[in-house]
Amino acid sequence: MTNFESIKMAPKMNLFLTGFLIFTSIGCTFPSVSLPESQEKVVNPSFSKFTAKVIRIVDGDTLEVLYGELPVMIRLQHIDCPEKKGSQPYGKKAKETLSELCFGKNVQVKYSGDKDRNGRYICEIFTEDGLNINQEMVKRGMAWHYKKYSTDPTYSQLEKDARSQKVGLWADPNPVPPWEWRK
Repeated sequence: MTNFESIKMAPKMNLFLTGFLIFTSIGCTFPSVSLPESQEKVVNPSFSKFTAKVIRIVDGDTLEVLYGELPVMIRLQHIDCPEKKGSQPYGKKAKETLSELCFGKNVQVKYSGDKDRNGRYICEIFTEDGLNINQEMVKRGMAWHYKKYSTDPTYSQLEKDARSQKVGLWADPNPVPPWEWRK
């Protein structure tokens, strides 16, 4: 960066730092994003809910939200969707369904307190009118209950109902769970 560019950036950085200091000094916190380790922010463990706008759908169980000015990657809790990569059947449809449900909308994010191995926040997502997006993906036959990481009986029942009604991926006579597809 040239001296001119750094001088030009200085007011923006000062404004950002001032805002950050004010924000944190009044006790507010926000989720971290993937930044260099030296800049990584720490998430307050008591911080469990926030509102954000969905700005990107990565696949059927991963999305990105904008929290204030910060992009945050989220992995939907309790579910596992068909893989988009490798063209698993219903992978593209799962992504489209998630997009229909929440892309471009403000959502309530309920953070579990955990991150996955890729650094994504593990969360349940709710629309402004209270629809649980994670559960809706299972109801529509676009996701499995991810029993390896979830014991919530609601998701087991939703999957059982979708299977019996042959909704979405359950219309396939032998759907392959994503954890097997990835092998």
